[in-house]
Amino acid sequence: MANRKKLDKPREKSVEHPQHPLKEKNWNEIKAIDSWQIFRIMSEFVQGYDNMARLGPCVSVFGSARTKPDNKYYKLATEIAFQLTRHGYGVITGGGPGIMEAANKGAKAGEGRSVGLAITLPMEQSENPYIDNDKLLKFDYFFVRKVMFMKYAQGFVVLPGGFGTLDELFEAITLIQTDKVEHFPIVMVGTKYWSPLIDWVKEHMIKKEKNASKEDLKIFHVVDTPKEVIAIIDAFYSKYMLKPNF
Repeated sequence: MANRKKLDKPREKSVEHPQHPLKEKNWNEIKAIDSWQIFRIMSEFVQGYDNMARLGPCVSVFGSARTKPDNKYYKLATEIAFQLTRHGYGVITGGGPGIMEAANKGAKAGEGRSVGLAITLPMEQSENPYIDNDKLLKFDYFFVRKVMFMKYAQGFVVLPGGFGTLDELFEAITLIQTDKVEHFPIVMVGTKYWSPLIDWVKEHMIKKEKNASKEDLKIFHVVDTPKEVIAIIDAFYSKYMLKPNF
């Protein structure tokens, strides 16, 4: 029988797939990058611990980077920080503009320790000019920076802010709630601003859904004046020793 020529299958048209938004890497390359990243993280922890341990008692002040100098909360943050320094506390902020700038400004006016823990962001924000020259630390990693806020603050003062402020606030509440850090004062400033959030926590999180306890509401205070802030922090440390939180 004569050899019959095998018919070739029609060639399928090649389909060009759009490039994946994430650049593909092989696992060895990822492993190598991760290994070196560990050393960068370690160096930020070492730098932070070494510098922050020298500061003495400080209070971290949080709030929006978008707050303008003519805003009442900017002025309030300045006065709170001023009063904190007059009572022997240094002031720690995220080092940026807005409420952070206001708090560093107040600390500087009170001739107290004015600390800035700055973070490198895609949308660059410059450090404010009221940070002590030897007390400005810069971080690439948010989680390392947050450890510094948490470990070396003898209190949190939280003024109106956005998602970053809420992140710092709720992390502090969670760590105290779960006994992962020493209890310390958390003071939220601005009853009008914070009341809707507190009402939601009470009515939905606690009462309706049972996702937290009424006892958890004792972890924080909500006030309106610098005098109230200072009174809460001073009253707490009239009973407890000033020291790092973990």
